[in-house]
Amino acid sequence: MAARTARGLCLWTIGLALTALISTPAVADDGKLLGAAGLSSIDGAAGGGLVPWAVIAGYGEQGQWDTTGALTYVDTGDFNLRAGSISLGWNDRLELSASRLSLGLDALVAAGAFPDVRLDTDVLAAKLRLGGDLIYGDWPQISAGVQWRHSRDRDLIESVGADDTSGYDVYLAASRLWIAGIGGRRTLANLTLRSTSAHQLGLLGFDDDRSLVLEGSFAVFLTPTIALGAEYRSKPDELALAPEDDWYDLFVGWFPNKRWHAALAYVDLGSVGGVQDQQGFYLTVKGSP
Repeated sequence: MAARTARGLCLWTIGLALTALISTPAVADDGKLLGAAGLSSIDGAAGGGLVPWAVIAGYGEQGQWDTTGALTYVDTGDFNLRAGSISLGWNDRLELSASRLSLGLDALVAAGAFPDVRLDTDVLAAKLRLGGDLIYGDWPQISAGVQWRHSRDRDLIESVGADDTSGYDVYLAASRLWIAGIGGRRTLANLTLRSTSAHQLGLLGFDDDRSLVLEGSFAVFLTPTIALGAEYRSKPDELALAPEDDWYDLFVGWFPNKRWHAALAYVDLGSVGGVQDQQGFYLTVKGSP
């Protein structure tokens, strides 16, 4: 039942995003709108909680730069993930970010399958806006990104059968925001195509082969500061000892001002480390000086 629900939400999210991206854009007043910088994704890039968007971190426009920091916590009961990141956006064109992911293996430690340690992975990333515009023109904003990842736990990574402790992702994202979208409310859609070799974001190491996966986000602003949305992130599932399922979430984003953003989500991660049915909550807070 959970798998059918996940597949249904996947098709719904990607279908809405694709339909929205090819629709006619609306217009807006000058200036970067509240919420147009997105939240902070789990691995540091500006976007939703699970998926990087084409937007550039911060509210800086041409000739300006902005820095943001974010803290994220995910808990499914059997596992917990802590993440901290910092991002620099320049000229609404280039984004640089660094983050640390730390996974607690509570269920596997309790079963005696792993020692009582956390799996830590570092992520260094860059994103470049290639063209288009989030609001104006005929084309959505399109950006390309690269994320280099390195696991700090070689012995544990080798024990699960992963090929390497380092790897990289490359992705192409397209995002569009409508001022008068669904029900006359601001509406955002994003599609991301990713090439990856990572197992569980690199927390369980990397594969010698690469996989091409699809990700999508869709959100509607119920008020100027509250957004309701859904995301889907396809996973490669290449590690024999620890099957990997696609991820999805349902989130509420809060944008009280351009300095502080937060999101709370229900998240379904499927199988993690061989433990099935990993559902729980996701909380992220992003701030800018």
